[in-house]
Amino acid sequence: MQALLTIAVRAARKAGDFIIREANHISAVESKSQHDYVTNVDKAAEQLIIETILSAYPEHSFLGEESGESGESEFQWVIDPIDGTTNFIRKIPHWAISIACKHKGRTQVGVIYDPTKQELFTAVKGRGAQFDNKKMRVSNTKGLEHSLIATGFPFRDESKLTEYMQVFGRLFPHCSDMRRAGSAALDLAYVAAGRFDGFWEFGLSPWDTAAGVLLVEESGGMVSDMKGNPNYEKSGSILAANPKAFKTMLKIINQNN
Repeated sequence: MQALLTIAVRAARKAGDFIIREANHISAVESKSQHDYVTNVDKAAEQLIIETILSAYPEHSFLGEESGESGESEFQWVIDPIDGTTNFIRKIPHWAISIACKHKGRTQVGVIYDPTKQELFTAVKGRGAQFDNKKMRVSNTKGLEHSLIATGFPFRDESKLTEYMQVFGRLFPHCSDMRRAGSAALDLAYVAAGRFDGFWEFGLSPWDTAAGVLLVEESGGMVSDMKGNPNYEKSGSILAANPKAFKTMLKIINQNN
């Protein structure tokens, strides 16, 4: 799997350089929904990532946020060229490139790259996770009293807003503070790196979470949907945290159910 990781990192860095160069040349902003946007840079960056991977693995298939599914193979690359597009458009330096490679439906390689800070988060299934080539571990915060938790609003599905506010109301009194920064990929990477103790969100897509979930798990963290089941890709709801925070968060989230 090391060869897959090498290509993923190469594609992420290549796309990152391109996006930084083009950041001041956004020529088109389209609205996919009221709160969800895509630019010409997103589309071009995704195509650049796909072309870079195809140069090494021409038989592999893809699931991209902007281009959808293509190809048929046991190997599928799941790509979000800019996770945090609204931040990118507004020139808020908090967005990332997310690339994962699955084999027969199981994520084997995950890469999240933040070009503005030049921070690289990587993981290989069964071989751990790294931040800038150093071993990465989740935090060891034992309870929620001193924990910093990340979240994201259900901007793609407003029908989840009531449930979101209920969960927020249950969790917030128990933690030190909560952050909503606008990039689920970076939220998961930050949990893996121990910067956040936990993360939860409704209404996510596979390209938002595929790489980040592997980072968290290979850093010693736990991931599930809001009910504690491994159903986060289908449900779109996700809870990720260090083991002790995870158990406490899961209990609080479901205390009235």
